[in-house]
Amino acid sequence: YNIYKNGKNIDRLGHVTVVVVGGTGDLARKYLWQGFFQLYADQIGKGHTFSFYGGGLSPTEKGTPLLFGILKELACPPELSAERCTLVKDQFLHLSKYHQLKTTEDYEKLSQQIKQQLGQEGMVEAGRLFYLSVPAFAYADIAEKINNTCRPPSDAWLRVVLEKPFGHDLYSAQALDKKLSDQLKEKEMYRIDHYLGKKVVSKILPFRKENKKLLDPIWNKHHIERIEIVLKETLDAKGRIQFYDQYGVIRDVLQNHLTEVMTLMLMNLPANLSNSMEILQNKLNFLASLQHVDNSNAVVGQYQAYNGEVQEELNKTKDYFSLTPTFAGVVIHVDNAQYEGIPIFMTSGKALDERVSYARVLFKNDVFCIQDPNNVQCKSKQIIFYLGHGNLQYPAILISKNLFKPELVSSGDWKEVTEYKDVNVLGLPLSDYYIQSPVTPREAYCELISHVFFGRKDSFISAEGLLASWAFWTPLLEGLSRVFPRVYPGGEANGNLLNFQLQGHQVAFSHEAVVNIINPGAKDNFQVMQGKYRSSEMVSAWAQELVERLASDLLLAAEEAIREEGQFHLALSGGSSPVALLLDERCVPHTETGSNFRSIHDLLLQHIRIPYFNIHPMPVHLTQRLCVEEDGGPALYEKEINKHVNGSSFHYILLGVGQDGHTASLFQDTKLENDEERLVILTESPIKPHQRMSLTFTAINRARRVGVLIMGKSKHELVSQLSRIKGESSKYPITKVQPKTGTLIWYIDYDALLG
Repeated sequence: YNIYKNGKNIDRLGHVTVVVVGGTGDLARKYLWQGFFQLYADQIGKGHTFSFYGGGLSPTEKGTPLLFGILKELACPPELSAERCTLVKDQFLHLSKYHQLKTTEDYEKLSQQIKQQLGQEGMVEAGRLFYLSVPAFAYADIAEKINNTCRPPSDAWLRVVLEKPFGHDLYSAQALDKKLSDQLKEKEMYRIDHYLGKKVVSKILPFRKENKKLLDPIWNKHHIERIEIVLKETLDAKGRIQFYDQYGVIRDVLQNHLTEVMTLMLMNLPANLSNSMEILQNKLNFLASLQHVDNSNAVVGQYQAYNGEVQEELNKTKDYFSLTPTFAGVVIHVDNAQYEGIPIFMTSGKALDERVSYARVLFKNDVFCIQDPNNVQCKSKQIIFYLGHGNLQYPAILISKNLFKPELVSSGDWKEVTEYKDVNVLGLPLSDYYIQSPVTPREAYCELISHVFFGRKDSFISAEGLLASWAFWTPLLEGLSRVFPRVYPGGEANGNLLNFQLQGHQVAFSHEAVVNIINPGAKDNFQVMQGKYRSSEMVSAWAQELVERLASDLLLAAEEAIREEGQFHLALSGGSSPVALLLDERCVPHTETGSNFRSIHDLLLQHIRIPYFNIHPMPVHLTQRLCVEEDGGPALYEKEINKHVNGSSFHYILLGVGQDGHTASLFQDTKLENDEERLVILTESPIKPHQRMSLTFTAINRARRVGVLIMGKSKHELVSQLSRIKGESSKYPITKVQPKTGTLIWYIDYDALLG
């Protein structure tokens, strides 16, 4: 069934029936019918006859005007004159028909109609081409209907084109493959990735083959510094949220388009570029050599407006937050001797600063220029497979002139560009490149539809290749499923927020994001990002993960202190965020439920092995009285601190924040002016029980580490207010927490951060 066998056509001539299932949908309107019109124009007079059916769920009387509305708008192929195009288009419209395809009976009627036409006109059937332009969940059902009702005779071919996505992960892809393979043979299935139809992508292997002698010495770890595979978009996901929120940028772009480009660039060259089986095997060998990737090898982001679009299009409530990334940067390494250690930067995102797509191989430059840094030998050495848009606007292969002069990738349909626009491409002016470009750029779907017609399987995704790709990406997708992406404003405003860098084999964002929460919804001044809050470090996550991270940080701090000093001094505040131990206390007996010490005892102390003489509750109950000044409770506790805590400097103090901005039992009206050196004081709360005992800011700001934990939607307005305040504010006591030599870390959960 492969037309290219020893260079000869082995498909018999005859009648070809084309059925576009989903023929009035968006993809069919934008690309598919144009591709089939191009195919028809190319094949007129070459021995085949055609019938075209647009299939849909609508009844005939509704679907027919929709289909012909699409067909009448088709553009003329550039090689046809206007007069010739009018004639060809009229013939194409005459051969096209709408057919409802909903039930098994509908497919049976279609098959009968095809047989009837063949019989009436005395035509030999060459084959049937079904293009499934429908959601992936419908593939298995349609494949079964085609298999049971619409198969051609055994001496004619059947080709069924499937659009991505092919599954959601490895397990769903395996399940889909099993269902389809029960109905269709592998040679009958054409899993389309339109990137493989792009002119430049289709010429990666031929370029490597034509320039093999020049590339072989440098196509390895000794000469390649890095590889970049990039797809940037300015568009957002609005209008596609129902699909996009299930898949995200990695499934939508990286797992398929960019992985295919990477594979073509780095797989072993086949001896014969026409041998589909050899190309497939070399692809599988390369995918098997990729090193495992996990969260440490990736960064993810989400443009700011995305979550609102999700809430609107999916009818979600205002407290719903999507973790779907709209930006991803991944670093991949290959586990073989040729490419060992070369980082492959793969990245894509929506709502970025420009629309551009390219794959770049950047080579090491061992020339050290003493003078004239603009000399061509001093500049970057790179090969760029430029897919379009961006500064250049047209697809091309660019080779630095200080690298080598390449052979023309394909004579006849490719040309060498010698007239240069005044633009730069990835750091170099066009005049510093040898440039090759298609003579007549052709839309990817037109190319691939032609390849389906001729049975060229090398331009499509095999079942084995698909599952190998999913096997590589699925562990990362599972690891990222609970990672909150960095929020970015979109477009030029992103600045350097999404830059990421390599640290060993791991990656991280290069710049800390600044948290600035002002009026949610105001486009120009609302940003919510991880990294910094009130000029200090911030950790943010969903509640459970945040508490686990805090516990982990406390454990690390304790281990460090015990390792260095043999002891660890921790102070916890009371309230609704953390429970109480040692830092502040309500003036009630320790046996009452309102006591912070009682809470910490019931929730923690009775469950862990810690000696009670290592626990120091505040002495609020002396001589049968509660917090009486003359009993000297604060002085007694301050003496205890000085006795046990070196320099009165706690290793870690964990605070909460009330909705009025108080922390520990330090309230807006707490008078501290005359007690600047005091470590412990009695305070007055505006709510019952009014009397409290608390550490002072003097004691808190001596700590080596101070953590502030803020959780819950009710704290969102407070978090917003605090983000606007610079320095101290008497209205918000928490702003006076400013460790002198220690560090301050804010732990804010997403409910409090985002509202």
